[in-house]
Amino acid sequence: MGEYLVFHDVAWHATYAIYFFLIGIVAGLSFLSYASWHLSALRPLREKSAYVSLALLAVGGLLLIADLSQPMRFLNMLNPAYLNFSSPLAWGALNLVAYGIASVLYLLMLWKKDEKNGKMLALVTAFLALGLPIYTGFDLTVHQHRPVWNTPAIPLLFVALAFSTGSAVGALMSANNAEAQQVLRQFMLWSAGAVVVILIAIMGTTSYGGSAEELTFMLMTSGTMGLLFVGVGFLAGSLAPVVMLFAPTGKSISVILVSALLILLGSAAVRYVILMAPQQVQTLF
Repeated sequence: MGEYLVFHDVAWHATYAIYFFLIGIVAGLSFLSYASWHLSALRPLREKSAYVSLALLAVGGLLLIADLSQPMRFLNMLNPAYLNFSSPLAWGALNLVAYGIASVLYLLMLWKKDEKNGKMLALVTAFLALGLPIYTGFDLTVHQHRPVWNTPAIPLLFVALAFSTGSAVGALMSANNAEAQQVLRQFMLWSAGAVVVILIAIMGTTSYGGSAEELTFMLMTSGTMGLLFVGVGFLAGSLAPVVMLFAPTGKSISVILVSALLILLGSAAVRYVILMAPQQVQTLF
């Protein structure tokens, strides 16, 4: 007895939290670039958002490849013969490739100043971008025995985070454009508000679950994880920006920029804790 010991480790490392964070910004910036065709205030962000989103997509893709035990196996995800279409990872790979192709074509139309095709590709790119936070959310949701992950609220949370972080980056890129700042203020206010509501719903249901859920709730709300999730992610990075932007001083450029930084910091913390804390439960047994 006792000759064998099983050492439990997390399957999804912090690299994925960084990837989720970046892919959310990618999607959010794509929404902004599309919105610029309909909101004149966002016109200066059209090309910037498209270029930055494609660059971040490349960085996120490299992170995923580097995290593989055999990096060259990423080529299998591009081969239809290897795809398991019952897996959200397969659909996610197709979504990423399709989004990347659409983004390149969109940038080409912008470079050629082809407004007709550019506007059409902006819509296609934004539609494919919506799938990025949804598929990453489903990657977690399908784990039936993982507390916090196994809820349909996770894809909704990731979409809300995409809107808020994309708008935050847009606000930082247009710091000297007062008109764009006011539009982005509204985007950040409502999307950060949605994040607050979803986080309360997720943690409320987790705290009243079974033993695994209760233990996960304890991990996420106490110690270092609690500081990151409750302190940085919820209070400083979600609730505080909502209060700041809603206040009478919320239209101030300085308040908008500080809120944008807090949203980015909070989103990173939320994604990290939601990914890592539920996995820590399995390392305890």
